Amino acid sequence: MPRKPRKIFVIDTNVILHDSSCTYKFEENDVVIPIAVLEELDQFKKGNDTLNYHAREFVRSLDTLSGDKLFNGGVKIGKGMGNISIRLDEELDPNFARSFPGQSPDHRILYCAFSLNSKYPSRQVILVTKDVNLRMKAKGVGLMAQDFVSDMVKDLDTLYTGRRVLEDVDETLIDALYQPPFEVPVESFPVYDTFHPNEFFIVRYGRKSALAVFDARANTMKRIDKFQSYGITPRNSEQTFALSALTNPDIPLVTLSGKAGTGKTLLALAAALERRKLYRQVYLARPIVPLSNKDLGFLPGDIQSKLDPYMQPLFDNLGVIQNQFPESDVKHRRIQEMLKEEKLVISPLAYIRGRSLVNIYFIVDEAQNLTPHEIKTIITRAGEGTKFVFTGDIYQIDHPYLDSRSNGLSYLIDKMRGQKLYAHVTLEKGERSELAELASDLL
Repeated sequence: MPRKPRKIFVIDTNVILHDSSCTYKFEENDVVIPIAVLEELDQFKKGNDTLNYHAREFVRSLDTLSGDKLFNGGVKIGKGMGNISIRLDEELDPNFARSFPGQSPDHRILYCAFSLNSKYPSRQVILVTKDVNLRMKAKGVGLMAQDFVSDMVKDLDTLYTGRRVLEDVDETLIDALYQPPFEVPVESFPVYDTFHPNEFFIVRYGRKSALAVFDARANTMKRIDKFQSYGITPRNSEQTFALSALTNPDIPLVTLSGKAGTGKTLLALAAALERRKLYRQVYLARPIVPLSNKDLGFLPGDIQSKLDPYMQPLFDNLGVIQNQFPESDVKHRRIQEMLKEEKLVISPLAYIRGRSLVNIYFIVDEAQNLTPHEIKTIITRAGEGTKFVFTGDIYQIDHPYLDSRSNGLSYLIDKMRGQKLYAHVTLEKGERSELAELASDLL
């Protein structure tokens, strides 16, 4: 049987800025980098953001393959992989130029793929870009185009929720969960071999029920009680599960997902304050995604004034917790003292870089606006005794090149399922107000 010709993947700039190792994800197929991409990367080389890191890292990796072959036929990417090459600009085809005039980088990248498609009719040429508009333009000229799918979650419908309901469980097991030591060998439960470490359950038989969690270390199902954390009481089973994971020092990585009003950030902050004595500091951070894709520079005032609109929701959550207590209460005053002494730090995520992440309760809010690589970079910097909590709504993306399947939070939930150091809870019931819940569901 004759071997199929290798595919040719033309890579857009935004794919490289998303993952500088992207060229290693195309197996035995060839990869082409248009010269316009290198010119765009040149604009991103300076700076401390993740985009700047990826631009520098990719150019360095290309430099190790230096030589004429990079511009003439290509260089082998690695064992069992195809070639990588850089393609210079060509004079535009008149028919192409009529639809896409000018010399914009997007059109030059598009024409590179268009030209290769004409030159190699027996090979499949695919433009890989995270820009939806560019993918539409490619289809308009008969080109195949796709998103970079290497780190995408395959099916959101089966994404791990961290909780489930067990119906018609033997009522003696439920009774046993309410008797010391409040745990039962996991083998006593049906389909126990499908349970994940730190997965939460509502166990039912008729009108009897119990909340429980699978403790993989002890290989038991343990009952969970509803309890208060720094004045905040969970209002439903989901929030009870979340607080259990958030306050457990033996689970150093927790993710919470859910729509606005489900209490993700509030619960995380309350748990951090409740367990503050176990940690050197509490960090509450969020990535800055400027409104309407405008840079921070368009906002008036100094840097603190520019950052305030992005950080205010975090201070609002802190205010809700603080107002659970009268001003004379020590817990009310303690929050102000922690802020003053920098035991509690609320900051943009970019400002956390370079700090020592040892023995810290670290909450990352709006984590759906992070790329998988950014999530990995944050977690791999965890020092001894540090707990990471990532919260967000995977359907509420503000990043121009991320969606519900490709964002870092979805990726983290999908990849970490089944790990003993990890727990996740998807929160579905809004608890902000009846009006907020109605608006979230209908609008």
